Amino acid sequence: MDASAVTAALQAAVAGAAVEAAPPSADLQATIHVSRDDLPTVARALRDTPDLGYTLLAELTAVDYWPREPRFEVVYLLVSFAHRQRLRVKVRLHGSDAHVATVTDIWPAANWLEREVWDLFGIQFDGHPDPRRLLMPEDWDGFPLCKDYPVQIRRKPGASEPLQVTEEEFRANLERDRLTRR
Repeated sequence: MDASAVTAALQAAVAGAAVEAAPPSADLQATIHVSRDDLPTVARALRDTPDLGYTLLAELTAVDYWPREPRFEVVYLLVSFAHRQRLRVKVRLHGSDAHVATVTDIWPAANWLEREVWDLFGIQFDGHPDPRRLLMPEDWDGFPLCKDYPVQIRRKPGASEPLQVTEEEFRANLERDRLTRR
């Protein structure tokens, strides 16, 4: 089932939902875009409609397109065992208002995945049963996978430095490595 067929089935199941088929991607996986407000009803329809039957949430992640707006996309990868199909669902979020409803009541596998996305991107999942940090320490400041996260670099990058090492540096590195392995 391609993205346009999934979109048609969803529009029949959920009247008025903002769902659009994405153009075919390089991996040829069906992809649809869903509005943030319609995600809970569309997700339930994706799981419960017999023609769709996406019963497994295989992955949930996010992408940061900073400085573009909408800045974030939350990406849900779904599997329908009954129809042997995969579907990618994307929800676009603005950077200043990055929150979406949880889908843990629809796909329980979303629990830790949503926590991971919140922990690394700062995207809030409204109604999540356990919104604690998962990967970063509780006192961590910021969200490390955001593109505007300040990276700690100890030396200034040099634009005039050679991109490759000289032959002498290469031989010295090999010798140093050989001596440390003894």
